[in-house]
Amino acid sequence: MSFLGFDGRTIVVFGVANKKSVAYQIGQVLEAEGATVVYVVRSKERKDSVAKLLPKAEIHVCDVARDEEILAVARDITNGHPTIHGLVHSIAFLDYEGGNRPFHETARKAFLQSVDISCYSLIAIANAFKNHLAPDASVVALSISTTKMAAENYGIMGPVKAALDSTICFLAKSFSAFSNVRFNSVNPGLLKTSASAGIPGYADYYLYAEKLTLRKKGVTTQEVANAAAFLLSERASGINAQGIVLDAGMAVNYFDKDIMRRALRPD
Repeated sequence: MSFLGFDGRTIVVFGVANKKSVAYQIGQVLEAEGATVVYVVRSKERKDSVAKLLPKAEIHVCDVARDEEILAVARDITNGHPTIHGLVHSIAFLDYEGGNRPFHETARKAFLQSVDISCYSLIAIANAFKNHLAPDASVVALSISTTKMAAENYGIMGPVKAALDSTICFLAKSFSAFSNVRFNSVNPGLLKTSASAGIPGYADYYLYAEKLTLRKKGVTTQEVANAAAFLLSERASGINAQGIVLDAGMAVNYFDKDIMRRALRPD
């Protein structure tokens, strides 16, 4: 039996897009530790591509913007797996096609769509699986290291992730009325993923953030997956309604002397 105790446990992972996805790495860690992993992707086309990466995996399709599809996928999965020991919510969406606009020009439709898919979907998924979650199940969402830094290229996702962070706390409280199900998040700094590649100007932000880490190396998806697996495990039973920050020390290093020298006395 592994230290994390995943033998005989079933985890449902939402949000795999490709090999660079955090959700994909989480699934790999869980499977290596003995868990049964069920994957949920957003479309039939995505299922076909993910199936090439995970030829032996059980993969379901669900557009989390549609309540009926969330209920259907929960029903389909629990027909084969009556008890679910964990849920992973690695879902976020913002339409960047129109380019970056000043925050005060945010369109209502774009904001509400992002909140719906990136945040409300966690509530809907948790509720849909509620009656099939083990009493000590763990739910883990993917957030960001801070929602109080106004990175312009990230657009409205900062406020949306702030809503997600608060939602995790309220879900933990709500579920405590009838279970010991835990809700937490992994909050990484900037990552190299296919999703981040679609953010305008992201590469420069990533390279700058990497210089600010204490180790001068950015956080990896593998490190995020390891933290998520820990939170999903029985070893993290005392952690609830928390966001675990993984930023390699960036938050304490804004006054790095080398970065300051370059900014104040550029060559």
